[in-house]
Amino acid sequence: MSDATEIVELPYTLAEREVRLTLDEEVYPRDAVLGCAYLFVDRCYVYLTRPADKQLGVRLRAKGEASEAVLDSLAGEFANELLNQVLRFRIGESSRRLREYTFAKAFFSQPARTSIDALLAELDAEDLAEDPLEIQVPWQKTAGAENG
Repeated sequence: MSDATEIVELPYTLAEREVRLTLDEEVYPRDAVLGCAYLFVDRCYVYLTRPADKQLGVRLRAKGEASEAVLDSLAGEFANELLNQVLRFRIGESSRRLREYTFAKAFFSQPARTSIDALLAELDAEDLAEDPLEIQVPWQKTAGAENG
């Protein structure tokens, strides 16, 4: 039994203080790339371009001086996060219909009744016919009876 595992790396090039990648949108959906890029904006400057149809160019520029080892590390971290974002994107796409169904059922199956509506209904059900303004104070009856 031979191990036919193929290692595929995300190709990138290094320049002065920056890492450059060209991504195929067939493999890395644009929304996944944008999500990944957003997570790196606090660590480096992120520039996105469209070098060709269905391709996204990503340039990660260090905010200060950066050695080749630091840039290699940055590229590796970007690649890992990109895989994470692609997986999240694909799971989101595959479960979209289920989420839409669940939300629609939750929002539209029963009319929502707030606690305020329940309290108002309870007050309406009480017998307050003797006091048309519904401002009767319970101790008024006893205080008037004692004085009279």
